[in-house]
Amino acid sequence: MRILWNQAIRMDDGALLRADVYLPAREARYPVILSCGPYGKGYAFQESNAHAWERLVAAHPEILEGSSNKYQAWEVVDPEKWVPEGYAVVRVDSRGAGCSPGMLDPWSPRETKDLHDCIEWAGVQPWSNGKVGLTGISYYAMNAWQVACLQPPHLAAFCAWEGSSDHYREAMRHGGIASRFLSSWFARSVHRVQHGLGERGPKSRVTGEPVCGYDRIPEEELRQNRIDYDPYMLAHALEDESCRARSPDWSKVKAPFLSAANWGGQGLHTRGNFEGFMHAASRDKWLEAHGGAHWESFYTREGERLQKRFFGHFLKGEDTGWARQPRVELKIRHPGEKFVVRPESGWPLERTRWTRFYLNPGRMSLDRSEPGASTQIRYEALGEGLLFEITLQESMEITGPVVAKLYLASDTTDADVFLVLRVFAPDGSEVTFEGSNDPRTPVGLGWLRASRRKLDPKKSLPYRPWHTHDEARELTPGEAVELDIEIWPTCIVIPAGYRLCLAVRGKDYEYPGPALELPGLYTVTGVGPFRHDLAFDRPKEIFGGTNTLHFEPGRQPYLLLPVIPR
Repeated sequence: MRILWNQAIRMDDGALLRADVYLPAREARYPVILSCGPYGKGYAFQESNAHAWERLVAAHPEILEGSSNKYQAWEVVDPEKWVPEGYAVVRVDSRGAGCSPGMLDPWSPRETKDLHDCIEWAGVQPWSNGKVGLTGISYYAMNAWQVACLQPPHLAAFCAWEGSSDHYREAMRHGGIASRFLSSWFARSVHRVQHGLGERGPKSRVTGEPVCGYDRIPEEELRQNRIDYDPYMLAHALEDESCRARSPDWSKVKAPFLSAANWGGQGLHTRGNFEGFMHAASRDKWLEAHGGAHWESFYTREGERLQKRFFGHFLKGEDTGWARQPRVELKIRHPGEKFVVRPESGWPLERTRWTRFYLNPGRMSLDRSEPGASTQIRYEALGEGLLFEITLQESMEITGPVVAKLYLASDTTDADVFLVLRVFAPDGSEVTFEGSNDPRTPVGLGWLRASRRKLDPKKSLPYRPWHTHDEARELTPGEAVELDIEIWPTCIVIPAGYRLCLAVRGKDYEYPGPALELPGLYTVTGVGPFRHDLAFDRPKEIFGGTNTLHFEPGRQPYLLLPVIPR
């Protein structure tokens, strides 16, 4: 390869971002694979996320083949596997990170415009054929959705691999309840490569140069040069223009794309990929869904082959077979981490039988017929809550978005509801999966703060309610309100004899076993870093009382499941 280190890219406001460019040895014009993010373009995967790298190569040793792995970096492609096939690979440090000075403000309009300018810069370089593609995991999927709205002329196609699309509903607040994720992620993964750390930060294992450049900025100035997420979440408890500006406008996303979702990505890496596929204006769009850790399938031989077929078609004009690629390709999930590939024509699946399972308060069961009960069940608002279950007499596939309708009262002015779809084997053990960010992820998760129950009738679908989150409607203590609670899209084939359960809880799901430590990352209890226990957001005097689930004739709580006929 020819490598151009720290190339300067001038933004429209005069700021300079820095990029590393990996080129084939022969001088010519090549299609471009570009990424721009805050993880430090020169920070080796093996050092920045050592535990993830070790797990990745242990599970997929073929990743080590065909590369020296010197240029591996977190959540982006390996140049040694793309450049020999005729691609130019461009990695840009986003503003305020690595070698690029400035204010570090992820997914802000300023950063999105920067990415637009980087695409346009790459599109006119002497080594570029004018076609730029974006790919990468998580962060790089999220900003791909955003920049696609600006329609940069040289953006030919993008792959959004496991990235959220709605900053408020998927990254910052689930159902209006603040998630710990952004603050913990920012402090854990981004602060360490902020521009201005100079030699206090990591060094490139290839060049020996500081990943964050040579500028040495005092700690207090560094703090002023980056967003502080806890105050931001406190100031933006409701969705406003600032939040909306960090999410895509689907009507403006028109470039061809491949959207790759993770069934086990409950909390960040699932919903946005399905929403993008359903609502983006692009005529050329494809959906894929898989399981496993979020850093895993992107790097596997299969995942790499999928991306190269996609980009070979749109960036090179080659016959890669992509014209025959099914619009939807799902890895259908079975207990025991078994996945079966199945092509489909759309999402949700056309043959879905939307089936109500009513919550029966007498037997604490899920019934296909309405119980007609008239009663109430109380539970601690911060406790384990209630469990409704059904033992299946024959196997059943659930693939698609899920929704629950509840009638709930609180003895205070608000209540947080956590819903969990759980499956248990006949021996009583719970069926969990290797999720994107937790090795013991349940089948499905949903959340809603009762005061955020207001729906947008134009955006709501029978199987996916849309809450406006633009006003707080406090509860009158003791009075039940109607709640439509979204459970993120999921997939599971449940064998006969297994139990399907709906847990109605007052706190996050916890796997019934000891917590696990992911070295250098966080403690996992079943929901990864997507916990909802911030004291400023859930004061006990409001959320620590008692909730009451109401059952009345004509107002019976139910779970709506996407049952797929055999």
